[in-house]
Amino acid sequence: MSETPAPNSLPKEERISYKPDISRLMEDGRRGSCGDIRFRWSVREEGGSNRIMVSVPKRMFKRAVKRNLLKRRIREAYRVRKSMLIPDSGIDMIFIYNTKEVLGYEEVSTLIETALKHIAKKTARS
Repeated sequence: MSETPAPNSLPKEERISYKPDISRLMEDGRRGSCGDIRFRWSVREEGGSNRIMVSVPKRMFKRAVKRNLLKRRIREAYRVRKSMLIPDSGIDMIFIYNTKEVLGYEEVSTLIETALKHIAKKTARS
């Protein structure tokens, strides 16, 4: 029995985990930056659901506890605001945290919102 996920959920199929997809996104994806978060995105030709990946480099935070906290904050900010993008438009995104400072949820949320507005504006044109 297949249930449709809640509109604000983030199921497994909305996450990028396949290495060739990650490599393609890092090599061919368009890039952007908003404050302390860098991001890349590309539109898949086959469409499908929008997918994300979050990266907090180990060189910024040696302790996994802080890296995981920041990844949770970024994923949650995306999950709440993913309706800003056209659903099922096949956009792959990676968000890379780029500061040694631990930002609060409100700050991270604002940065993700800015990034999603940028991506939505650029994908609407193409």
